[in-house]
Amino acid sequence: MKKWVKKLAIGIVIPGMLVLGGCGASKSGGTASGSGKSGIHQRTIKAGIGLNEDHPEGQGMIKFKELVEKKSGGKMKVQNFFSATLGDDQKMTEALQGGLQEVTVPSTSPLVGMIKEYGIFDFPFVFNTEKEAYAVLDGKVGQELLKKLPEHGLVGLGYWENGFRNLTNSKHPVKTAADFKGLKIRTMQNEVHLDAFKQLGANPSPMAFSEVFTALEGKTVDGQENPLATIKSSKYDEVQSYLSMTKHVYTPFVFLVSKKFWDGLSKEEQKIMKDSAVEAGKYQRDLNRKENEKALKDLEKAGMKVNEVSDAEKEKMKEIIKPVTDKYAKKFGEDLVKQMTDEVDKVRNQ
Repeated sequence: MKKWVKKLAIGIVIPGMLVLGGCGASKSGGTASGSGKSGIHQRTIKAGIGLNEDHPEGQGMIKFKELVEKKSGGKMKVQNFFSATLGDDQKMTEALQGGLQEVTVPSTSPLVGMIKEYGIFDFPFVFNTEKEAYAVLDGKVGQELLKKLPEHGLVGLGYWENGFRNLTNSKHPVKTAADFKGLKIRTMQNEVHLDAFKQLGANPSPMAFSEVFTALEGKTVDGQENPLATIKSSKYDEVQSYLSMTKHVYTPFVFLVSKKFWDGLSKEEQKIMKDSAVEAGKYQRDLNRKENEKALKDLEKAGMKVNEVSDAEKEKMKEIIKPVTDKYAKKFGEDLVKQMTDEVDKVRNQ
């Protein structure tokens, strides 16, 4: 009797599992029907970012959605999630690695934990202009770093723009290196940033981006540093008095796709994804530069006291933090750092 019941149970459960497994595969963006075959198939691509929809990155994601859906004849659908709805950059990147999400576009800083070489983009005062940054990102250095992603379950389709980071705080203008002393500044969880601010005499406090506004409002920290478009879209003018144009670090975004998802795409679908990411990236960079110019005017109108930082003072700051950059150049690769600085010098001398 027991043997008969056991055989009956197995006969019911196993087919049931097969049916459920088949249903699950057909709904998943990464394992949709026809994965890996030629042609374009019905797919839903879950894409998440940490910033707001009205930020240039959010607008870039909307452009990416339009392009993918147009190029695929409506078969490939992009479902966008903004404002860290799916988690912060780290969590979304991990979701890509696990095949639970298809696309995210984080800053390069959170990638340093798995690919240390990405830390070169956290060095302060490397770039003076966006043109210099593009030459490195779109050239040999940036492309070689993209090649390191697949072994970590990720595929990089190019670089978008977060932009030059500037400092805000509620205490006083920062015009010289001495003005950093004692300021409690929110930073990303990034060892280069942390050590650089400590070297300048500040008290860096790593914190998730989603917690920053509340921390500034409650005076848990005195200030933060981000590109102008992010400062505006995050409404930091409501809780910060001073904006200092330090332009201390240029931060890129990197367009990431889950390798599990990518490997299941046909060549035609991969081309659609790549072309759309690159085209939307050009649009996003252009929009970001324009938005930064507008954001500065809007932040001044909102009452923020804006001050420039002279090139001479930036050079002094750069000299103060030289022990930090020397330390991390050895860690990330002195040859790689030299390639980056050589490329920058080439652009400057054109």
